[in-house]
Amino acid sequence: MKKIRILLADGHRIVRAGLKLLINTQPDMAVIGEATEGKEAYAKARSLHPDVAVLELDLPRWNGLRAAEQIKLRVPVVAVLVLTAHEKAPDLAELLDAKASGCVLKRSAPAELFAAIRAVAKRAVHFDPALLDPAPRRAIGTLSATGRPRRRALSRRERRVLGLAARGYSNKEIAAQLGVSAKTVETYKMRFGVKLGLHGRVDLVRYAVGHGLLSQP
Repeated sequence: MKKIRILLADGHRIVRAGLKLLINTQPDMAVIGEATEGKEAYAKARSLHPDVAVLELDLPRWNGLRAAEQIKLRVPVVAVLVLTAHEKAPDLAELLDAKASGCVLKRSAPAELFAAIRAVAKRAVHFDPALLDPAPRRAIGTLSATGRPRRRALSRRERRVLGLAARGYSNKEIAAQLGVSAKTVETYKMRFGVKLGLHGRVDLVRYAVGHGLLSQP
């Protein structure tokens, strides 16, 4: 079995050791490198080329977001998963701007961390629902006469395109997967954007997480 090669960065030695032991219990995962601060994580990502870099948000000398941004700039094949103890931060837009593929709370169950690592290793995204501001989720879509959000039905193809777009696939990549033109993909995106009132990838990810579209093949 090919293992997911993981770079683990956390400024707290005890926490890092515990995470390493935990991750290495999984038969499909192996921690191949460790870092105590952001610049070191960046350097090791460039030298080790892991499949996934798991970065603590509050790393010294470049926090997790800056380290993620630099890693994705220089080693774009590395997927980045951010760990945080803060439920109110970082903002989803900041995570996406830094090219992070996911974020998990440190208080989450180990199964949540394992699921996130496996997801980002497959170029999916995985954001803990507790990190998503509920207000924007409620604002997405139109309102019915009762004041409740109205969900306009998406076609199966629109749901597929939305899920892939939320993962960060380009129109060209989505078109290749679906066997259609990039222009057709853009048309689908315009349709569900109008139906649901989605504007930009932040809204796409919020909607996709809330409706289980990121777990669909």
